[in-house]
Amino acid sequence: MNPVELSITIARPRQEVFDYLADIANHPEFTDHFLTRWHLTRVQSYGRGAGARFQVNAPFQRFNWADLTLAEVDSPRRILELGRTGKFNRIRLFAEYVLDPAPGGGTRVRFRTETEPTLPTDRLMEALGLRRWTRARYGKALRRLRAILEDGEERGQRATIAPG
Repeated sequence: MNPVELSITIARPRQEVFDYLADIANHPEFTDHFLTRWHLTRVQSYGRGAGARFQVNAPFQRFNWADLTLAEVDSPRRILELGRTGKFNRIRLFAEYVLDPAPGGGTRVRFRTETEPTLPTDRLMEALGLRRWTRARYGKALRRLRAILEDGEERGQRATIAPG
């Protein structure tokens, strides 16, 4: 899938926004409207190496589990997430948050995500509107992120370690 790029300005200090995003256990709080059943892949949920596995509730997806790991955590500027999704986890997944200072002491959050499907069938599934769907869902997620950090709006549930 070609990259989906979105941005939003949050009226909070950059370090505060970074610390919230660098804890992957917080991500279901603002993405639980389309990413569900989050489970941490290790006890430490903050910083490089922290990861989670979750379900993507996208249309026409039979193999909807995905995982992400915080691969690069450059405080307070950038967070790079790498992962896999799809059948046999064969589709590579990239997500990146870049935080820039905004006027008035706020933070401009630029978000970018893309996938690398390996087979023609995977590319076909993505061509059936997945990019538009992804843009809409992450747009809402960024607005929820802003509401949580600025207004203290009700948060979703944090991710926990998978039982067993």
